[in-house]
Amino acid sequence: MPSCTWCGAEVEPEDGFRAYEPAGERRAVFCRLEHVIPWAIQGAHWEAGEMSESSALDDAAGNCSQCGAELGDVHVLLVRHRGEHRVADAFCGVDHMNEWAKAGGRWQ
Repeated sequence: MPSCTWCGAEVEPEDGFRAYEPAGERRAVFCRLEHVIPWAIQGAHWEAGEMSESSALDDAAGNCSQCGAELGDVHVLLVRHRGEHRVADAFCGVDHMNEWAKAGGRWQ
């Protein structure tokens, strides 16, 4: 079972958030959306690893969820695990993911 990259709490496979930087084969796990914020502020310490949810990438829009810009080759994907469901949002980078999380994510 993965641990939250920020606080170290165990994160159930069907819960939490997974952040990926597919181009760099890096990832992070969060038990709560709020943990994205201090993680990003402290310098976004990623773990090495491929994205385990390639179908989530297909579901994410081709535009940044924060600014609406078209995504380039280097971008960040945040996948919400909610039971059997996966909800993906994509961002230009960690800064935009952080701003989006600060504003409440999808509940802005």
